[in-house]
Amino acid sequence: MTLVAGGPSAVEIAGDVRAGRRSARSAAEASLARIAEVDSQLNAFTIVLAEEALAEADAIDALPLGERGPLAGVPIAIKAENDVAGVVTTFGGRGNSTPAAADSEVVRRLRAAGAVVVGITAMPEFGQFPFTESVAHGVTHNPWALDRSTGGSSGGSAAAVASGCVPVALGGDGGGSIRIPSSCCGLVGLKPARGRVSMAPHASLWGTLGTGGPLTRTVADSALVYDVIRGVTAIDCWSAPEPAMSYAAAAADLRPRRIAWLTAPALGPVRVDPQVAAAVSRTAARLAEAGHEVLPVEGRWPDVQAAFVPQFFASIRECVGLVEHPERLELRSRHTAALGAWARGPVLRQSVALGAKARTAFIDRFREYDAVLSPTLACLPPTLGQLDGAGSIRALLRSLPMIAFTTVANTTGLPAMSVPAGESTEGLPIGVQLSGVTDDEGPLFAIAASLGL
Repeated sequence: MTLVAGGPSAVEIAGDVRAGRRSARSAAEASLARIAEVDSQLNAFTIVLAEEALAEADAIDALPLGERGPLAGVPIAIKAENDVAGVVTTFGGRGNSTPAAADSEVVRRLRAAGAVVVGITAMPEFGQFPFTESVAHGVTHNPWALDRSTGGSSGGSAAAVASGCVPVALGGDGGGSIRIPSSCCGLVGLKPARGRVSMAPHASLWGTLGTGGPLTRTVADSALVYDVIRGVTAIDCWSAPEPAMSYAAAAADLRPRRIAWLTAPALGPVRVDPQVAAAVSRTAARLAEAGHEVLPVEGRWPDVQAAFVPQFFASIRECVGLVEHPERLELRSRHTAALGAWARGPVLRQSVALGAKARTAFIDRFREYDAVLSPTLACLPPTLGQLDGAGSIRALLRSLPMIAFTTVANTTGLPAMSVPAGESTEGLPIGVQLSGVTDDEGPLFAIAASLGL
């Protein structure tokens, strides 16, 4: 059984609402009706904000047409790690109980642009594993096949978009958590450059590793949302240089690009599924047909685990220490935090330094190219229950095929995008990854758009 559905894009909804061809309320009502129809089977949402959404939509409809923003009337879902005023920021667990006093900066920008927040989406506790399964909220089912995982940690957001509940959902990516569920659910998901999107009221997300951004069905929708939310505040640790042009303009810039491609993972236990490797090869051929220069390169994907792992453990330890009720957290989260006691001081500083070296090495290796094509995941979307009976170590080992190609972008701070690349023989979506070689996400939007996505 599949619950995959399309519906109008964010670009279409906003254009209609700004022109007066459609009301924001009708768009919100359609979104809420779809949530009511399918979410009992998906478990994508932890909270549905129906009354609040309709009130927001009515306020947009009351505005003169010329004052309606670039996201006017677009229903959007928010991952549970983002502050939404009046809602408890749960991070996927039960560790907090006090509602947020104000929106996070990115949610504020979305609302200011006219987006309508319809609900909060599920995630594993603290986003620590690439499977959207938690003690607090259960498992989230993949709309493509209900016995399969959405990946994670933005799995609730992915399910909400793929099922047609919303055209856009906000996610976060500290090790692949936008790109992994995008791959599992047939979506477009960009992890932007470090310092591109504000993490305020926090200075950062998972130290140097994390950032936020949308999951969408189309490249144009992703570009539209990023043009609204990009830019940081004085609170943020990092600030990326301005892109060469707006992302909407970049997506329309279809000049030929030079693209490297490879499918060999870093040395270790991970093996790439033959169907995934074939999807990368097919995408390389499609890009060549679209006029790009696409060249296979020798060697393996970089190994950045020495840079990534200490920062991962330190981040989870910090998250556990910040919640109001740590005793309510999953035993697995508390165990991960305890295991990360070593990841501090000189060890942590060394891992950050290794990440900087990995960035330099990646840029040097691929500086002759505009992007690097690879698998997003080494595997097909896995079956549900990946965390059943698993402690932290076993869960991390089960995560390896999911993160084998994604953590490079987090440790280097460079952008990377997962885009749909067809289906497996089982009818499951396969994603491929486009990795940037500079902090400018524009070439990734352009290359993805040339695939007709």
